[in-house]
Amino acid sequence: MQISFRLSTGCILGSLLLALVLGGCSTFSPSDAPVDCDAVKNQEQAGLTDAKIASNLGTTIDKVAACHGPKTAVGPQD
Repeated sequence: MQISFRLSTGCILGSLLLALVLGGCSTFSPSDAPVDCDAVKNQEQAGLTDAKIASNLGTTIDKVAACHGPKTAVGPQD
């Protein structure tokens, strides 16, 4: 009886630990990683497009575009 209790407790704790480890992997997913805006700026100055920069950095075009900051209008406004 005591051996089966230890075995089942060990299995439950092992399963919990495995679930925590696998669940935590998505936290460190590259898709959630912030973009290095300095790297974006350097590549932009080299004449690369947002699509090429995103490909080089392994990220999305939206995240690269976010490094440009908000767009501001130039000239007189109505």
